[in-house]
Amino acid sequence: MNPTEREELAGLLPSPGAPVLSGDRLLELEEHLMQEIARGPVSEGRPARPARPRRRFVMTAAPLGAAAVLGTALVAGLGTGHEGPGRDAEAVDLLNRIATVAAATHTTPVHDDQFIYQRTQGTQQIMDQGKDVFLRSDWQSVDGTRDGLARITVLSGPSGRGTREMRLDADPESTTYEELRALPTDPAELYDEVWTRTEGQGPSHEEAALERIGSMLPEATLLPELDAALYRAAARIPGVSVVDRAEDAAGRHGIGLAFGSGHDRDVWVFDRETLTYLGSADVALLEIGAVDGIGKTSAH
Repeated sequence: MNPTEREELAGLLPSPGAPVLSGDRLLELEEHLMQEIARGPVSEGRPARPARPRRRFVMTAAPLGAAAVLGTALVAGLGTGHEGPGRDAEAVDLLNRIATVAAATHTTPVHDDQFIYQRTQGTQQIMDQGKDVFLRSDWQSVDGTRDGLARITVLSGPSGRGTREMRLDADPESTTYEELRALPTDPAELYDEVWTRTEGQGPSHEEAALERIGSMLPEATLLPELDAALYRAAARIPGVSVVDRAEDAAGRHGIGLAFGSGHDRDVWVFDRETLTYLGSADVALLEIGAVDGIGKTSAH
């Protein structure tokens, strides 16, 4: 997980009035959290305050019928974005087909007094000891005013097998779902904001902008207009290529969109038939929904 990614959406939103932790500091806190999990439950008197993971969601996409027809027209009307190297035509076409599907997705309204529930599977580097493979369930309040909960089951790795629960303190500086839905849904406006806010970041400006977009994809799956705008904004940025055979962190196969190289390479994975966003090669999205309380799941 890249440092730029860990800034979540802070760069696109009004300043909270206090300094934001650096990416390196967030990485250190997250590693410390996993060490605490390995040692056992947290004392009730001093609950841990882990670095909040970026939320990741799975959407239920509509059939592709109209998407395949509209893809070419959307590419033609997209515009060139910033000045720079040419974009990959295949990746631009796929991003716009995904955007068309996202815009047609029907979602259940989310209320401010609810919690966003998500279940993920992935890996976590534990300092220099190796990687844990984990399943994780999170409950985070929509408006960010109430404490949440993380329930983490380590399947294998240096932390040892087992399940731990960690309270997620309400954090006024953390980007909430409520703030996310206030972002612009016009692709050009969203692109301009992302490009401006990521100037001087990342191995390259293009990678930094794509990482920022990737950090918004999970929650945006519950906001169809924003979701579509993100993919169309990404289509304006050079450096994205299609991975015909991609695999998410849960081993699900699909088609991918990749950018970056080496340790900085990211792959977004989508169901090949429905173009549903499955997550990434690092963290798979297994379940998502808005629920009425901690401990509830989207299936109940």
